[in-house]
Amino acid sequence: MIEIVGIRFNSRGKVYYFNPAGHKISKGENVIVETAKGLEYGECAQENHKVEDSAVVQPLRPVIRIATTADKQSYQAGKDREQEALEYCQKKIDALSLDMKLVNVEYGFEGNKILFFFTSEGRVDFRELVKDLASQFRARIELRQIGVRDEAKMLGGLGVCGKVFCCSQFLTDFHPVSIKMAKTQGLSLNPTKISGTCGRLMCCLKYEEAAYEDLVKKAPKVDAFVETPSGKGSVISVNLLRGHAKVRLDDGVDTTLKTFTFDELDVLGGKGRRQEYLAARAEGRLEEAGFRPTPKPKEPKQAFDSLGSGASEKRQHSSPPHRRDSHSAGRHNSEHRNTQNRPPAERSAKDAEKAAKPGQSQPLDGAPKKQHIKRRRGGGRGKPKQQ
Repeated sequence: MIEIVGIRFNSRGKVYYFNPAGHKISKGENVIVETAKGLEYGECAQENHKVEDSAVVQPLRPVIRIATTADKQSYQAGKDREQEALEYCQKKIDALSLDMKLVNVEYGFEGNKILFFFTSEGRVDFRELVKDLASQFRARIELRQIGVRDEAKMLGGLGVCGKVFCCSQFLTDFHPVSIKMAKTQGLSLNPTKISGTCGRLMCCLKYEEAAYEDLVKKAPKVDAFVETPSGKGSVISVNLLRGHAKVRLDDGVDTTLKTFTFDELDVLGGKGRRQEYLAARAEGRLEEAGFRPTPKPKEPKQAFDSLGSGASEKRQHSSPPHRRDSHSAGRHNSEHRNTQNRPPAERSAKDAEKAAKPGQSQPLDGAPKKQHIKRRRGGGRGKPKQQ
């Protein structure tokens, strides 16, 4: 075991291990450390702790001292001069018509070195630019070409998800991301939808890749020929997160799309196996081709028995009044009103006609016989015409 302390040189950078050299450093405290570039001003990200010897690359560089007030003032003065150096360098780039994009400028802690970061699609001849910068700032000038991902990490911003870039927030290293990851996760293969602001594939495609790879091992592929509890069919779509697959059945009574879980499916093959099955079924040799015939579902007999005449009459009598035929109800009400407005002789004749209709009960003995009364013309609604 070896005692180390973790130092970060900017809020978006990696954490490097240093030898505390007897200093007890708290998290968030500023220190001066020795690096390959010279003395650097950093912040403690991990306080004193011990790690395995295999986790450290020897030799460890030491922590020189805990930053003093003078060190903090010197570091802040260098930060203030960075903006001036950025503006001057950009003017020289425009004057020399160089095909490069200036991204950021960093001043060394000791003030004897200035580092310029830029992006470019190809190689750039910046010898004249270096001469102009060296004569202007009287320091060692270094121009470093970086990629578009490093540019996004330095500048920061918001991604399509609405949050701060992962690379500028917590990612310390860039992992390779491929289009295969988007295909495995069922995302759109349109580059504009799966690319970040930097123009490269989004880093978050790597986060859930391992989980999706485990799900793909259990899921059938699209267009696979499978055996289901309802018969054989072809897989149309797969939902990895829910563990469901939509299948179009090729035999049985129901040939619509049905959803099954992965455990209910038995993969028989691909499109070729499906063609073999259809040909064997047409020729009537399923068993010879190695296919088991699908059992026919039982007919729902109880459903047909419930539709008998007795049940229908029972439902008709028990139906609520508001579901009856409105036309017949209106006709019955109008006949009832007309009957009430007729004279007694006509009402008795009308009742006798209804009683004489076939299928209805006949009047009892002693009831008045049907009388034929000739209605007078010219009357209104059964009223006799006045003489």
